[in-house]
Amino acid sequence: MQGVPDPGAAAAAIEFRAATKRYPGRSAAAVSELSLSVPAGEICVLIGPSGSGKTTAMKMVNRLIDITEGDITVGGQSVRSLDLTELRRGIGYVFQQIGLFPHMSVEDNIGTVPRLLGWPKQRIRDRVGELLELVGLEQSDAKRYPGQFSGGQRQRIGVARAMAADQPLMLMDEPFGAVDPIARDRLQNDFLRLHAEVRKTVIFVTHDIDEAIKMGHRIAILRDGELVQYGTPDEILASPANEFIADFVGADRGLKRLLLRKLAEIELTPATNGEADDLPTIDEDTCLRDALSMMVTQRVSALTVLGTAGERRGTVSMETLAHFADLDPADAEVEA
Repeated sequence: MQGVPDPGAAAAAIEFRAATKRYPGRSAAAVSELSLSVPAGEICVLIGPSGSGKTTAMKMVNRLIDITEGDITVGGQSVRSLDLTELRRGIGYVFQQIGLFPHMSVEDNIGTVPRLLGWPKQRIRDRVGELLELVGLEQSDAKRYPGQFSGGQRQRIGVARAMAADQPLMLMDEPFGAVDPIARDRLQNDFLRLHAEVRKTVIFVTHDIDEAIKMGHRIAILRDGELVQYGTPDEILASPANEFIADFVGADRGLKRLLLRKLAEIELTPATNGEADDLPTIDEDTCLRDALSMMVTQRVSALTVLGTAGERRGTVSMETLAHFADLDPADAEVEA
């Protein structure tokens, strides 16, 4: 159908145009005139307190919840003008409880949408094999059933199913909220790796500000159905729009900013002969917050940074890290 998101197409830009949802009998809108744009291929995180409207806003994209006023466009096409079934087949959806069909094999679960789209059996099998490899599962897992997997593994299968038809858009509703912290961190990292390889536009709902900072290219913070601030994680952490945002992101927002950069991305101090011999070493792929933590725990004020081949690239000091956190270096020294 013309205008329906095309499975296999490149990532599609999304635009909320004063999108509003009102429920009968309620004076306040669940979502009020939400306007924001998500560039193609980016992850936009919707976050806010309970009842802020973040999940409602996401569900209006694939019309699980109907839009009362305004509009949402995907790739320039209004979701209100599209056939509902075809619209949903063109959007991948991952949610907290996963929703795998327990009586169906992994292969059949992942191949659900491709079958509905009429893909040949061999094409589906090839796609399943490709996705199992992408999400870190074995080819032999295709014939197993969801009940034979851990929670983290089932969530990987859910992500694979959402990507099966190569849709240009994915909706993710608290996708990693039901697993333990270690599995959650691993799933977050795996998804970011997948996204770097297979760029999709993603609307990601969470209640966890640390997850929002880690996962989002852009963050939309909602309160009582209204958009309070929209920007990159660094913009929001560096310049909260008001006291509510400052409280919401936390008093440690300076430290949170250190999550956004790796040592490989900053200018290091060249190490002269012998100067860095006694300093602890750290890999250049480490984020700045972990580097600061290492300094504090080892009671040092600098580290030697190693490149991918183990070569010394230079040193990083606590003063440098304090600059990126927008902290007072003297305060950072006191913490150490």
